[in-house]
Amino acid sequence: MRLEVPRHSETSRLPLPRIDARRRAVRVRAQLDMLRRPMWMLAAVGCLSLVVWQAVLAESPQLWPREMLFTGIESEAETPFVESTMASEEVTADEDEEVFTDEPSPIPDDDVRPPVLRRPFEPSFPETDSLLLPEMPLEPDMLLTYPMDAPLGFTGRSGVLPSEGQESSHFVPMEDRWRSGFPEWDRYGKGYPPEDDYPYMQGNILDPYNQNVLKGDYPIFGQHTFLNLTATNLTILEARQVPTPTTPFESTGGAGQMEFFGNPNQFFVSQNFFLSFDLVHGDGVFKPADWRIKLTPVLNLNYLDVQELGIVNPNVSRGTTRFGTDGALEEWFFETKLADTSPYYDFVSVRAGSQPFVSDFRGFIFSDINRGVRLFGNYNANRDQYNVVFFDQTEKQTNSLLNTFDDRRQNTLIANYYRQDFVFPGYTVQASFHWNHDGPSTKFDKNDFLVRPDPVGVFQPHRVDAYYLGWAGDGHINRVNVNHAFYWVLGRDTLNPLAGKAQDIDAQMAALELSYDRDWVRFRSSIFWASGDKDINDDRATGFDTIFDNPNFAGGGFSYWQRQTIGLFGVNLVNRMSLVPDLRSSKFQGQSNFVNPGLFLLNFGVDFDVTPKLRFVNNCNFLWFDRTNVLEKYIFQEKVHREIGTDLSTGVEYRPFLNNNVIIIGGVSGLISDRGFNDLFNRNNGSQNGFFASFLQIDLTY
Repeated sequence: MRLEVPRHSETSRLPLPRIDARRRAVRVRAQLDMLRRPMWMLAAVGCLSLVVWQAVLAESPQLWPREMLFTGIESEAETPFVESTMASEEVTADEDEEVFTDEPSPIPDDDVRPPVLRRPFEPSFPETDSLLLPEMPLEPDMLLTYPMDAPLGFTGRSGVLPSEGQESSHFVPMEDRWRSGFPEWDRYGKGYPPEDDYPYMQGNILDPYNQNVLKGDYPIFGQHTFLNLTATNLTILEARQVPTPTTPFESTGGAGQMEFFGNPNQFFVSQNFFLSFDLVHGDGVFKPADWRIKLTPVLNLNYLDVQELGIVNPNVSRGTTRFGTDGALEEWFFETKLADTSPYYDFVSVRAGSQPFVSDFRGFIFSDINRGVRLFGNYNANRDQYNVVFFDQTEKQTNSLLNTFDDRRQNTLIANYYRQDFVFPGYTVQASFHWNHDGPSTKFDKNDFLVRPDPVGVFQPHRVDAYYLGWAGDGHINRVNVNHAFYWVLGRDTLNPLAGKAQDIDAQMAALELSYDRDWVRFRSSIFWASGDKDINDDRATGFDTIFDNPNFAGGGFSYWQRQTIGLFGVNLVNRMSLVPDLRSSKFQGQSNFVNPGLFLLNFGVDFDVTPKLRFVNNCNFLWFDRTNVLEKYIFQEKVHREIGTDLSTGVEYRPFLNNNVIIIGGVSGLISDRGFNDLFNRNNGSQNGFFASFLQIDLTY
């Protein structure tokens, strides 16, 4: 605000009188001479009075008429003022009693400052500076208390012991920073129905979807140690038709059977119970774990019903059904972080024990849970990732495919490096190296079948050393989704059973998938090629085989060709969850075989995301053998055609609660056999030209 002084028009216009400066100076000097003498006289009298008064008081302190009390600061010059209290006969207080007054000092009449600018009132204490007094603690019932609302979800008891109490209202200790309360709020006024998505939901111990201390949302103890408890019930029901040989030299499943291949119908049930304990120390979301311990025990029940003898066991007296139970400690490992390598949470960690690992994007070469040591980390603000893992593999249980603690005499070394946003944003490239050392051994599985070495040709123990060089990519280039892989394997097989002699391994594999998204529809097309052996009698094994594959490609588990095990005279033409027709006794317990026919596959597929809960997967695969020389020599047949047939499949994935707690997957598939497949599994009456399969998988997870 600007203040202005009013001008009076009557006076401001009058002319100012002229003043003689010399005359005025003489007049002022005369007045000062007149005043100088009385001032000196008054000063002399004052000094003499002070000296006399001081001498009197020094001899008689009782003559003090007043008690002088300094109480504060009053003037703008910050000088102490004195408040006098007259001694009176009515004052009967004890001399040791503190004297203080709560009355404010009088405000001078000439103090024109507004109240907000005046110095606040301070209580006065005798002979004590109030500015030096310590802060008096408040009474306990006067301390500020924080609202004690319930935290979200199910938190359990806090694992943080109190280390300090509340001393003032300036700071309220809340030492467990995870269990801060939230006010109850029924946003829609419906009473929290389970089908609605509500904010600030309070959960319970049986609720795995909302926040739960058993799901790693709150520390189990301390501020940084979390427990993630996962319980899974996995049920698989499968009805299938696969080429099934009869037992012509022994009793058959039915009277009067003349065909070499009998009734193909089979029914299979697998029930798995997983209970996983994952203890993690760290901040969870913001940086990698400092250390981690995980244990996953598994219980399996399995049942198989077939129509022919000699399938569940070579002993035909065992019948056509089999029931078994298996248990295993599938996962057990310890992980610790070795170092932080940058301020962007780049790190190096090591993990030792039985652990899952997939060596590439789609699981073409290795995808398993087994005993090993893994060094892994990232670089360049997580743009680059790397793994170096060594597996000392254990035996698998025959029917449940769970791990045992028996040594397999097989070692695998894998190293890979990923680079994100390579050339194109959203496209990741990978370079990898695999070494598979499978030593000589002899093994009969739990069903009394010989699985190592393969029960064909010269089945003598032998060693396989294979080295894989790989290059793969996954992501998108503009609107087109791309996934590709190429592997070249070299090595040595000391005594291949089919060839009957040592082999130098030299084989290749290539895969390419392109897809395009249009709203809720994805159109896919893919090509897969695994080289075949062109001459079983030479010294070069050019048929491609994997270590332990589980490819998610060209339909994956929905495809008939990949899902079923198709046996062929002691070995398998193709193994369960594999693409390659490798003629090995078992993918899970046998050895890699690089003398095989190879495969060429052409896929067309379309996926429909009908709703957020429902998805349809549809595939059509055309299959050919790459080379047939090995098959012709193996079954002693002059000509085997390359055409395998057409694999048609459709599947559905349903998530009723829009999460992974309940997943229902079902599929129907069939193989329309062509000339090459019929050459291998021909029936005299020619009635069988197709095979059908269906499955239902129910996954319930807590």
